[in-house]
Amino acid sequence: MSCCAILVAAGSSRRMGFDKLAAPLAGVPVLRRSLEAFLSASSVTSVVVVAPQDRFEALLTGSFPKPVIRVDGGEGRQDSVQNGLAAVPLGTTLVAIHDGARPLVSPEAIDRCIAAAAEHGGAALARPATETLKRADENGFAKESVERERLWFMETPQAFQLPLILRAYDEVNRQNRIVTDEVSALELVGHATLLVDAGKPNLKITHPSDLALAEALLK
Repeated sequence: MSCCAILVAAGSSRRMGFDKLAAPLAGVPVLRRSLEAFLSASSVTSVVVVAPQDRFEALLTGSFPKPVIRVDGGEGRQDSVQNGLAAVPLGTTLVAIHDGARPLVSPEAIDRCIAAAAEHGGAALARPATETLKRADENGFAKESVERERLWFMETPQAFQLPLILRAYDEVNRQNRIVTDEVSALELVGHATLLVDAGKPNLKITHPSDLALAEALLK
């Protein structure tokens, strides 16, 4: 089994007002923390980082214990993912696609997700809904309750057997769809993805307050 991790790190961080991937967490940039988690995961054999060259050179200097390849991003997230898929090393059988802005993911969770994908074709870290959920009307007033049983919040990594995710993205392109994650792409080819409970916090750095929360979780 050869698994290549694809770290998607080509975004502009417009909502943050600064490069969130360069923001330090306990002295280590967000993107570097994400990369180190995958380099420490025993099931990962190589990594493709989808990022601008200047970001890569500024945040990911030094030598690595596994092959690390950089490729440019695309116009949108799904384009960046496909650029990453096109760059995986020959002989790769599995890929694990991860948002570079999720720096708290653990090597143990990565390995669990990849093992599940090897068995089931596709697997994704996720978190079961525990809060009360409401559906609002067009004016923002609570309209009705939503049954939270079997509802999950999606996270990353999302791991797949390589031929399956390539076929899924071929279908995305054929239908000219926009997908926000790879599980949505697999739905287009009728393949269910196993949801793997993330367990520990695995938040995505989106707003400045997320950095403070991530710092607290690291302590």
